[in-house]
Amino acid sequence: MRFTSSGRSTAGDAGHGRDETSHRRDVPTFVISRAAELAGMHPQTLRQYDRLGLVSPRRTSGRGRRYSMRDVETLREIQRLSQIEGINLAGIRRILMLEAEVARLRGHIDLLTTSEPGTRIFAAGASGDVAIVRRGPRRRAQPTEDGAGVGAVVLWRPQR
Repeated sequence: MRFTSSGRSTAGDAGHGRDETSHRRDVPTFVISRAAELAGMHPQTLRQYDRLGLVSPRRTSGRGRRYSMRDVETLREIQRLSQIEGINLAGIRRILMLEAEVARLRGHIDLLTTSEPGTRIFAAGASGDVAIVRRGPRRRAQPTEDGAGVGAVVLWRPQR
């Protein structure tokens, strides 16, 4: 799983509420030496953080690491938490995971509260992800052996 400086996990990111600036921060641009320089760290530290799963850069076809600006921001935050706050790497990893979960849940809240007027039907998958379901004919998902095809439809009726 890959974590961003805002705490968001890019795995399963539906892209809700993302603008062009946010997208550009996610573009893998920097080689490890440049990312290390921007973060004020040694390249070996970045390799260690990659092994620990704190920041996992994208890879080129030749397996070279490519860091985004968001990755660099996360590296700076890790350094701040470690050096200024005195938090160990296990604690930092937990903080990043919790921040990613909060961001994911905020995305769901935004989806539910800022949907199109009159749209009140949502689908909830087994993983808990929520998506707006457009009005019109629907087909019920057929269950598969592993349960992946099972979903639920929720009718949203706000309190008056």
